[in-house]
Amino acid sequence: MDITWLGHSCFRIRGSRATVITDPYSPDLGYSLGKPTARIVTVSHQHPGHSYVQGIGDQPRVISGPGEYEISGVLIIGIATSHDGEGGRKRGKNTVYLMEIDEISVCHLGDLGHVLSAGQVEEIDNVDVLLLPVGGVSTINAPVAAEVVRQLEPKVVIPMHYKTPALGWELEPVERFLKEIGAKEVNPLPKLSLTKSSLPVTTQVFLLDYPR
Repeated sequence: MDITWLGHSCFRIRGSRATVITDPYSPDLGYSLGKPTARIVTVSHQHPGHSYVQGIGDQPRVISGPGEYEISGVLIIGIATSHDGEGGRKRGKNTVYLMEIDEISVCHLGDLGHVLSAGQVEEIDNVDVLLLPVGGVSTINAPVAAEVVRQLEPKVVIPMHYKTPALGWELEPVERFLKEIGAKEVNPLPKLSLTKSSLPVTTQVFLLDYPR
């Protein structure tokens, strides 16, 4: 399985049987999405920075809410959460997606706005790869993101949704999260390739670079 960060909360996850793209963004965000193709697109919430499905080629199947789905051998479970710490009263709802791809469990948290409840942790359960917002402002910030990592105990953590030179609006930089979680000398990779047998034994943070 290959994981490529396309910027913001958008990843291309290429498995042996299907490609999934998460939270595609509109062109005015600042990143360069291009016209990627996918069999499946997940949308955590209906915001232009997370739901620009028309930017994805190959007429993908779009998943945009809680439920259980199986498409092209990929099992996806959507779990209802909130975009804020007030039950969604401030920013609305958010869907977390748990995906089983090539025997690896990938969890995309979307614009999660709170620590997880005990019930949500139990529902998400065993996570190999966690795609985690860390930039605060409209999602969880660095300390809360670190707490979510402790809740889920994934093998791989990939930060997303933070300030970069490409992004046209303010978020916190990823360095705050790296310091909070005690990760040192993490160099960005163009993509991360994983198999079930190559997963680290203990939690490891990886940074991915975005297309320029």
